[in-house]
Amino acid sequence: MDNKNTEFAVLYRWKIRNGMEQKFRAAWETVTDLLMEKRGSLGSRLHQSEDGLWVAYAQWPSREAWDRSSKLGAIDSAAAAGMSAAIEESFEPLLMLPICDKL
Repeated sequence: MDNKNTEFAVLYRWKIRNGMEQKFRAAWETVTDLLMEKRGSLGSRLHQSEDGLWVAYAQWPSREAWDRSSKLGAIDSAAAAGMSAAIEESFEPLLMLPICDKL
């Protein structure tokens, strides 16, 4: 990730179905790689929190770049379907503007 150009970030949270963790991770990696390659994403990190939720922190050069990508829809329909099948519950994304960056 190139943190020096990050002007916008999104925090995603999901509850993943038991036994579907690897399918979700593989699909998430595909989507993330393609977003970086084709739509200008600065990358993302996937975490699992202590309460069991899966959390991804995605960085973008601007809100406009994220909006443009979002309006284009799924970058890979098979990977998007794989993620959707693995998700038991999805929470609204948190849209964030970086204030201080020490990564």
